[in-house]
Amino acid sequence: MVCRVLIAEDEPHIVESLSFVLQREGFSVSAVLDGEAAMRALRSEAPDLLILDLMLPRMNGFEVLKALKSDPALKSIPVLILTAKGQAQDRRLAEEIGADCFMTKPFSNRDIVEQARRLSAR
Repeated sequence: MVCRVLIAEDEPHIVESLSFVLQREGFSVSAVLDGEAAMRALRSEAPDLLILDLMLPRMNGFEVLKALKSDPALKSIPVLILTAKGQAQDRRLAEEIGADCFMTKPFSNRDIVEQARRLSAR
């Protein structure tokens, strides 16, 4: 079974890089560029994994994470936070809301693939 990953990231070059790396490893990847689009995509076709940036337009990553984790139909979707905001309070807040993994930019492709495999296998 192909694992479906949704990337919510507003920087096109990061979306392109993540998509390339994950597709090469056999994942099916779709992407959105803002938080509202992420919620629409999650509700229309729930992925097996969400890779979520915290600094998104229209609805930030924390708001998306809160909405996802409070929705009974979506709350089991694993969430990998990928952000330039690496402060301890951001990590703590993301984990309290329900993020499964927290990674900071810049990231290593190998680490992203390993975490995507680990989270989507659950």
